[in-house]
Amino acid sequence: MNYKQNVIVMGLGYVGCVSAACLAEIGHNVLGVDRDINKVEAIRKAQSPFFEAGLDNLIQKNVAAGRLQAGALDEKALGAADVVMLCVGTPSQPNGNIDLSHLRRVCEEISVLLRRRTKRLIVAVRSTVFPGTCESLLESVFAQREDVDIVSNPEFLREGTAVKDFMEPSLLVVGGSTDEAAQTVAGLYSGLPGEVSIVSLRTAEMIKYTCNAFHALKIGFANEIGSLASSLGVNPEQVMATMCRDTKLNISPAYLKPGFAFGGSCLPKDLRALTFRSSRLDLKLPLLESVLPSNDEHLKRSIHEVLELSGSRIGIFGLAFKEDTDDLRESPVITLIEHLIGKGRAVRIHDPHIQLDEIYGSNLSFVVSALPHIGRLLTRSLDELISSSDALVIAQKPTVAALAQMTASGMTILDLTKLPLKASSAKRTLV
Repeated sequence: MNYKQNVIVMGLGYVGCVSAACLAEIGHNVLGVDRDINKVEAIRKAQSPFFEAGLDNLIQKNVAAGRLQAGALDEKALGAADVVMLCVGTPSQPNGNIDLSHLRRVCEEISVLLRRRTKRLIVAVRSTVFPGTCESLLESVFAQREDVDIVSNPEFLREGTAVKDFMEPSLLVVGGSTDEAAQTVAGLYSGLPGEVSIVSLRTAEMIKYTCNAFHALKIGFANEIGSLASSLGVNPEQVMATMCRDTKLNISPAYLKPGFAFGGSCLPKDLRALTFRSSRLDLKLPLLESVLPSNDEHLKRSIHEVLELSGSRIGIFGLAFKEDTDDLRESPVITLIEHLIGKGRAVRIHDPHIQLDEIYGSNLSFVVSALPHIGRLLTRSLDELISSSDALVIAQKPTVAALAQMTASGMTILDLTKLPLKASSAKRTLV
């Protein structure tokens, strides 16, 4: 869909004004609306209401071309619109929750003005809102309007480079109450570089928070590493610049997949060493100090999920801390098994790379210390694991063949390597 649309942009702040001017620049007819008459008058005079690089020129050009206007939201304007884009503020409340009063007020105004409208309308929420907000608006404010579709279309614009970010997007995300609505809003960006990611409505809402949290995490991480490096007489810029040269593991999608807790001989040990040495230097590094406790909490959630499985005989696929290794040191699976045994579950284990008579040294001493009866728990084959279990737990990524064999068994399978634990309403289980 690359045809021109009639778009109303509600809210002419940084996000709304830039979105309105840029949408007009790529060929749409845009009406900007704001309660602040000064912002409306600025655009009518072909001026930007605030400074943003390149915005003045866009506004002048598109006001002159008749593609960009500013005014009030009324029945006539709404009657001509294909999409209403909401760019109103969602500020923090004192308790940290977001204030949706501006968003709800605008939606109520739209709902009132829709009384005589006959064609479908798409309401696109560009404001940052928590997952479920768009569904709530559809079910409450627009409950009587079956001809209204709602879409989440989060923005990824940085002040100072907002125009460039819009015209050369690094990420375009649309999630809609209907596929047709999502496709229509995605079509607004036709001609811009990059592909639009069309996702579920709640996913689109969540992505904005995820991106901002990750940006904050990266800044906090760099600052803590920088502080520690400086205290140790190390050049922090050289450390981070060199780290960033690794685009296979460091600056990459590697590890950014929800799954099971981490373990092994490196990550826990090195995090403990970093936090210990920083404490000796009187450095408080709360971000680094929180990583191991965060991992422990995730492991507790996994244990809880396993304990909720029906049946007393639990089969565990995987014992090493990750697939394709026989390293058992600080494997989170061993902690999981300890808890299951302590709760009276009969546990059997299969790991294709673990044969007890072939491991030795610290590897052997670690597992024997944690699980003295490990020899009785291990099975030699996947068939034996399946036949001796009421339910299966995947704690390590299986091969395609192994997964197919477990699935064909017909028993409940809890996949910890992919499971979004209790935070999600849907369990990813294979039955």
